[in-house]
Amino acid sequence: MLDLAIANLLSPIVLSFVLGMAAALARSDLSVPEAVAKGISIYLLFAIGFKGGASLASHGIDLTLGLSLGAGIILSFVLPLLAFSLLRVLSGMSRIDAAAVAGHYGSISIVTFVAATSVLSDAGVASESYMVAVAAAMEAPAILSALWLISRGSDNAEMNSDLWREILLNGSIVLLLGSFVIGMATGPEGLAKIESFIVSPFQGVLCIFLLDMGLIAGRGLRQANVLDRGAVVFGFVMPLLGASAGLLAALLVGLSTGGTMLLMTLSASASYIAVPAAMRVAVPQANPSIYLTLSLAVTFPFNLVLGLPIYLAVAQMLTGA
Repeated sequence: MLDLAIANLLSPIVLSFVLGMAAALARSDLSVPEAVAKGISIYLLFAIGFKGGASLASHGIDLTLGLSLGAGIILSFVLPLLAFSLLRVLSGMSRIDAAAVAGHYGSISIVTFVAATSVLSDAGVASESYMVAVAAAMEAPAILSALWLISRGSDNAEMNSDLWREILLNGSIVLLLGSFVIGMATGPEGLAKIESFIVSPFQGVLCIFLLDMGLIAGRGLRQANVLDRGAVVFGFVMPLLGASAGLLAALLVGLSTGGTMLLMTLSASASYIAVPAAMRVAVPQANPSIYLTLSLAVTFPFNLVLGLPIYLAVAQMLTGA
């Protein structure tokens, strides 16, 4: 596990993130233009979705795929309930803010997922190609759980048409699923045609994206006074609890070592794209500084630097690979 952690710490993607965070904490004027960052996000989502779909086309659909999708959806529904209960014990956060934060920890961070696939690739560990579909399926259920938690104590969470549109047509979900379908339809032949675009440059583009994430996380840490001590503890503890739940589900489904590590990663990560967008529509009174700082400035760096090598080492130990 120590060797994996050291290798991950010295990887270009983690060092790029550290550079961005250090620059932000030092108040450097380094920045990635918003249009460039958005373009990189589109590229990463399209590339990971397309490659997953092409791999599934060559692999085929089986029972494990259905079980994995079911496990992911259940985890996304249940993890916010655990997160909410833990927050109410550890932090003095209001019910609305705690529920909004909980929704982030049932949904997923697609960038953490992409980083996990990079770690697996560097380690030479294969994984099920359809895990990208599991990632997409885990985006929305957590939002519904968060709204249910809020509705138990108030009338602030109205399931209106704008919210349903935000959940079902969120850009990251549409692009991830859409590119997955394209990759599945065109198969390995389609991947071969654009391999020079979505395979070779992938790692370099990911480094620039994580540089930007480091800048954002560093700025969030400079405003960390919005979080009490219990909330910060939650930001480190909840990923480990989520990863444990993902590990149990993966073992029950029978995923490979790589698939187990990816499901652990998905369960441990926290959204900072889909859920914040939905919370802005449904619960505007929830404090974005709290849920964005926790997910992006606390949990994201923890997973990137320490979590991923831990999840891989545990998966290897328990699957015998």
